[in-house]
Amino acid sequence: MKIAFISDIHGNATALEAVLEDIEKKNVDKIAVLGDLCFRGSEPKRALDLIRSLNTDVVKGNADEWVSRGIKEGEVPNEALEIMRKEREWTLKQLTTEDIDFLTNLPTQLTIKLSDDIEIHAFHATPNNLFNMVLPNQSDTELAEQLMQQTSADIFLYGHIHLPYVRFINGKCVANLGSVGLPFDGSKNASYLIVEGEDKHFQVSVHRVSYDVDRVIKQLKEKEYPNYEFLRNVLVKASLS
Repeated sequence: MKIAFISDIHGNATALEAVLEDIEKKNVDKIAVLGDLCFRGSEPKRALDLIRSLNTDVVKGNADEWVSRGIKEGEVPNEALEIMRKEREWTLKQLTTEDIDFLTNLPTQLTIKLSDDIEIHAFHATPNNLFNMVLPNQSDTELAEQLMQQTSADIFLYGHIHLPYVRFINGKCVANLGSVGLPFDGSKNASYLIVEGEDKHFQVSVHRVSYDVDRVIKQLKEKEYPNYEFLRNVLVKASLS
């Protein structure tokens, strides 16, 4: 079986379209989505509609939780709380009640059989928390404790940090998808994973896709996005710094 995993679209429908077109060329059997669908981007409604049209497994991310119930104090830096709440209100105005219900009722983790012998455990940040940050440079022990909790699984996949990587720990694989809509690793190209396996054999690969970043920045400006300068800088630099 061959499965594409995407996450962290963040309302960037232009990037999402490019990724879905690339996936179509790869002849995958399935697409799975690991959260953060529509908050903090120029086209939240179109991005969400594209995801829903896939009629596939989708798990909830922290940004989906924020859209559905608001951003609480302590979940973001104090200096960012006010503007992020304005961003949420802007996003809510683009969505329907049905859209919000969809985000609210998403599950938080997913188990998929890649083959009779290989199981994938997928989630947004960690299996038990939508907000925890598990970074690529953390130790094998830290990654195993926080991400590799389902003992029956062979492959552990997550999003959230926008930094794609693939590592092997104790004979099992842990990988991050990166981000479709807001990469943080210095490459403006959208990122996603393909996992392919048969019997006990598998491979996990990171795929990068170019898209029209300037178009997205123009959309943000034209739509008077409330945190335009910040988001423009992130898109241009593909970094938070």
